[in-house]
Amino acid sequence: MRVVLVQPDVVWEDRAANLARVRTLLEADPPTPGSLVVLPEMFAVGFSMNVDAICEGPDRPTERFLADLARRYGVCVLGGVVTRTADGRGLNEALAVGPEGRVRARYAKLHPFRYAGETAHYDPGHTLALFDWQGARVAPFICYDLRFPEVYRAATARGATVLVTIANFPTVRVDHWRQLLIARAIENQAYVVGVNRCGADPNVDYPGRSLVVDPKGTVLVDLGAGEGVAAAVLDLEALAAYRAAFPALQDMRPDFVPALAERGMHEGGGRDESRAPA
Repeated sequence: MRVVLVQPDVVWEDRAANLARVRTLLEADPPTPGSLVVLPEMFAVGFSMNVDAICEGPDRPTERFLADLARRYGVCVLGGVVTRTADGRGLNEALAVGPEGRVRARYAKLHPFRYAGETAHYDPGHTLALFDWQGARVAPFICYDLRFPEVYRAATARGATVLVTIANFPTVRVDHWRQLLIARAIENQAYVVGVNRCGADPNVDYPGRSLVVDPKGTVLVDLGAGEGVAAAVLDLEALAAYRAAFPALQDMRPDFVPALAERGMHEGGGRDESRAPA
């Protein structure tokens, strides 16, 4: 499976500028049909707590943009969107859209970032949202989720082979970003894809450093600090062979994390999502 990482500099709360920038980056380096194309968390608006200003309206412009990209290039696109609940609170989501324009998965961030005030404006999600693409089972996560290995383990227990984290991870903690992505790959014997933004917003600097890590912890792609697009081929046959030869996952002890089952972490969400963009 081929994965394409898109690392933009995001303009603060300017959807039109950000969608245009992503479009330009992909036009300069078009993805191969059949790829999984990954964009950062909140790529269209930045990591803003201003839910009223940035959430998707009735016409769902960011969702339609993702669907248009997927159709245009014949790929599956995974990127961040902001929606809202019935009571007006935000949901920080990762949306996967296939080449026919159908939503393959809709995942709401399980762990809003309390330290930055996200919990005051956004509700947490409650389920995983795995989807199948080109022989891989893909599990999306968002930014701060990366610090909670139990949910990545829950996805692996459900058959995930590719763990994708989209993020607005800050420069001040870039070492954590790299080390945690590598750890998630090693402990779950899975490919890990981390897609971050670069540049700055009014509050935070961002380092980029989008990565692809193989199941043994080797970094296959590091996009560096600037804007760019990069691709990697994930060898799923080699992954299966490695898991068979070194069967550490067979020794997992789910009885030590019963709270995961109680909270519904083992339930899928959005595999056949009906809220597809037109």
